[in-house]
Amino acid sequence: MFGFGPAATFLVIGLVLLASGIKILPEYERGVIFRLGRLVKHRGPGLIYVIPLIERMVRLDMRTITLDIPPQDVITKDNVSIKVNAVLYFRVLEPNKATIEIENYLFATSQLSQTTLRSVCGQAELDELLSERDKINAHLQEIVDTQTDPWGIKVSLVEVKHIDLPQEMQRALAKQAEAERERRAKVINAEGEFQAAQRLADASSIIEQHPVALQLRYLQTLSEVATENNSTTLFPVPIDLLQPFLRGMGGSASTGSSPDSPPDSSTT
Repeated sequence: MFGFGPAATFLVIGLVLLASGIKILPEYERGVIFRLGRLVKHRGPGLIYVIPLIERMVRLDMRTITLDIPPQDVITKDNVSIKVNAVLYFRVLEPNKATIEIENYLFATSQLSQTTLRSVCGQAELDELLSERDKINAHLQEIVDTQTDPWGIKVSLVEVKHIDLPQEMQRALAKQAEAERERRAKVINAEGEFQAAQRLADASSIIEQHPVALQLRYLQTLSEVATENNSTTLFPVPIDLLQPFLRGMGGSASTGSSPDSPPDSSTT
């Protein structure tokens, strides 16, 4: 067997040490480089080289991270105890800042989002949390993004997922919703009655100007009744047909003389 001398041994160790500095970073990763403890420009993606024993690399994921915010106990502005959870979407834009400005940016962002969620929801009323969730989400995103900007982190979206209400409050909201639906039904019914009465008033004014229209309406009603399988047919008699007879009876009664009336003393 061939033995290796000290020079060959050191050569092999040197080659292995030099080869250990070759690094391959995926497209979504960056390498933050410290040279003798000093920060230099980050490297990647692709094939990079880190000088052994002189440089140290820290890998950072540049993809969007989904962070689940656990349920938080919140007392709203109108003194209602609720539990609120949310989800946070963010990504690292500046790897160097995310490494040197904060010890653990994932943990720090999680804690900041929890405290911000409690603070913002505590400043709003329950009705606002339930009906204006988009406004609450935008306010949360603005605050968290401003606080994490010095860390090189961009918060793209914050969404409130679920608001857990007490059973008493759920029953109260159900009663409120039922009362609101009944109020709307009554208002719609009243508006329908008002419109119908207005239409009838318009129709009566038209019939008053054109009495023949009432006769046509009588004939139309008779035609509708005749098309059905009824054993009884109602024929409406207009009052106008009886007016000549009533006037004739009234005229004969007024011209007739009574037995006690004095004789006519007029002379020609």
